Amino acid sequence: MSETSGPILRWRVRRDLLIMKIVGAFALAVLTVLTLDDPRGAILAGAATAILTALVVRDLLAPVRLTADGEGLVVVRGFAGSERVPWSAVERIRVDTRTRFTSRTELLEIDTGEGIHLLSRFDLGVPCRQVADELRSFRTGA
Repeated sequence: MSETSGPILRWRVRRDLLIMKIVGAFALAVLTVLTLDDPRGAILAGAATAILTALVVRDLLAPVRLTADGEGLVVVRGFAGSERVPWSAVERIRVDTRTRFTSRTELLEIDTGEGIHLLSRFDLGVPCRQVADELRSFRTGA
């Protein structure tokens, strides 16, 4: 990230969720060992362990998912990479809300024209609507 003067806003994965994922991965690893005499159970527990461990590694390598400064945004991309997006490339910032059955999900959408970056509340640590409002205010200087 380049040197900028002025405020920098950051949104990151909540530490308590990271700790819960670590505990869950450990518990699944123990379950995998305990089910070695049952091949199907061991495969399922092993796969769940691998997936949750990958999520833990990603959270450790790239805990900050979104940063905003006077020049633009830095958004997590791929497993643990990042991409700098200048404010001039940001076409729209909005929150996509969907309700399925009794569950409501929100995703922060950052549209750059060439692509859309999607971030959830779990990525940002706070509600998506709050981040969208802060980004719009920060961008316009209001």
